[in-house]
Amino acid sequence: MNNYVKKVERFGQVYFAFINKFNLLQPLALLATRFYVGWVFFASGLTKLRDWESTLFLFEEEYAVPFINFELAAWLGTAGELILPVLLFLGLGGRFSAAGLSIVNIVAVISLEAIAPAALTLHVLWGVLLAQIVLWGSGAISIDRFLKWKFFS
Repeated sequence: MNNYVKKVERFGQVYFAFINKFNLLQPLALLATRFYVGWVFFASGLTKLRDWESTLFLFEEEYAVPFINFELAAWLGTAGELILPVLLFLGLGGRFSAAGLSIVNIVAVISLEAIAPAALTLHVLWGVLLAQIVLWGSGAISIDRFLKWKFFS
């Protein structure tokens, strides 16, 4: 029995030494997540800016944004898609910017009367990735982490 326990302990040591190496990849994974999701929304905001008349038309005729005027919705949506991703790229207010982009994402889904299944799948993916940032923060490669280290530790 003693030999069996030693083998299990040794296996555990090797296993956890191997698994713990993946912890080194977490900051890079969070950075990649921030840049991927941020770029999706930033590119969408740039598209809206490039053809503002079409953007206003879509917000008036196609998107049914609840509770607010279509022009205000267009301004807020575009501003959110341009400002929040930059914060996300930097990892500055990462949880706040991810939560804000989550709201933009949800509004985009509910404001379309008919959304293609493939588009809905992408919105769900973006929502899950944003939730990851809201729950775990921007990661070690971020201004948030630097500020915490510099001023709050």
